[in-house]
Amino acid sequence: MNEQKIIICNNLKNDLENVISSHKYDKLFILTDSHTYRYCLPIIENIDSIKEATKITIGVEDTNKTLETLAYVWLKLSNGRATRHSLLINLGGGMVTDLGGFAAATFKRGISFINIPTTLLSMVDAAVGGKTGINFNGLKNEIGAFAPASEVIIDSEFLKTLDYENIMSGYAEMLKHGLISTHDNWKELIKFNFDNEIDYKSLQILIGKSVEIKEKVVEQDPCEKGIRKSLNLGHTIGHALESFSLQSEHPSLHGYAVAWGLVSELYLSHIKADFPKEILWQTASFIKEHYGKFNFSCKDYDKLYEFMTHDKKNESSESINFTLLGNIGDIKINQVVSKEEIFESLDFYCETMG
Repeated sequence: MNEQKIIICNNLKNDLENVISSHKYDKLFILTDSHTYRYCLPIIENIDSIKEATKITIGVEDTNKTLETLAYVWLKLSNGRATRHSLLINLGGGMVTDLGGFAAATFKRGISFINIPTTLLSMVDAAVGGKTGINFNGLKNEIGAFAPASEVIIDSEFLKTLDYENIMSGYAEMLKHGLISTHDNWKELIKFNFDNEIDYKSLQILIGKSVEIKEKVVEQDPCEKGIRKSLNLGHTIGHALESFSLQSEHPSLHGYAVAWGLVSELYLSHIKADFPKEILWQTASFIKEHYGKFNFSCKDYDKLYEFMTHDKKNESSESINFTLLGNIGDIKINQVVSKEEIFESLDFYCETMG
């Protein structure tokens, strides 16, 4: 898998102009959703090359991360006479970078693309690492490919367009990165102040650290055969909660589902790998304070377990594979957990989150 270049911006306009000019392309396309078209495109639209780009706009939220939307993007590229030498810019959150990356990877057997993540979640997770894809058959990211962007351009200026919930959604992935790295990184994440006006400069420093953690993991294991599975901490149960919520009228943000998944999976880490109880409680307390609770009951456990059986990390359909921790940074991949233990972790979640 080709390497991607991560650019933490000092000057967005100059950095983007330099990146675009480094590509030899015949046509330039830019993909947005209706929100990023309205709020984020104006931040870069005065750049000459952006003015000339063909705009493709899709619906917002994960409910549009579908085969139908993907086909629409293919159609716009085709009708716009895109060739294998064309360039696509994905300007948006994780849904846009996931779907746009997959569209680029498959159109004409692959065209170059640049990711400009506009949400915290996409900056530290979706836009970095080369995973692309769509939801299918009611399952999260069921269809996709490893296809890294040539460049990922990160600037906290875009975060000023977000509400609190979307900031916190991305922060859950940063918290995960802290848990798989060092105690110091986890501690500064737990202590970051969200009570007053957000310090975006300080947040961008933390974003840079978070991206660096993910980059190091991806470099070691680009196709998720080994240590990259550490990035799935919180996601086995988190994805099940997210898929469960997609069937309701109020789907949960991805990062919120991951945060809730971390509570249960750190409990599994405690009972299976002696993860420290104090760190478990501190992390669960932070999540309860900032993410609230996703409501489900014991009657829903079997349905949640069924979602977990579709997780891509599983070695077979008969067992559920987890990434667990013995301590912060002590990663234990390929941990098989019984159905009874999973249900016990869901009990812990319900009791702890209140």
